[in-house]
Amino acid sequence: MIVDAIESLTDQKGFRAMVYGLAGESIEVGSSDTATLTALMLRRQREAHGLSLAEVSKRLGQSSRNAYARYEQGASVPTVDKLQKLLSIVTGRDFVLKPA
Repeated sequence: MIVDAIESLTDQKGFRAMVYGLAGESIEVGSSDTATLTALMLRRQREAHGLSLAEVSKRLGQSSRNAYARYEQGASVPTVDKLQKLLSIVTGRDFVLKPA
C-alpha cells in the first residue's frame, strides 16, 4: 500500500517506488528516479510545514522562488549536502543524510 501511495502522489507516468522494511517500524523508500522522489519529499515537507514556495525561498535568502521550485518539479536534483540544507530550512530541524 505504501508503494501505491507514493507512486500516486508523484503523479508521474512510469514512476516506480521501492519500500524496504528496517528494524522496528522504520522503512526506507527508494526509486531509480531520484529526481521525482526528491521532488515529492521536498514538496510534501514544505506543505506539511505550511510554507509557500516564496517563504522557503526567503528562508534560503533567494529573491526568486524559481530555484527551489525547480527542485520540487524534479527539474534539478540537489546534492546530498544541498538536500540536507533544504530539509533543515523547511522543517526547522537538523537532518543528517548520507549517500547510499
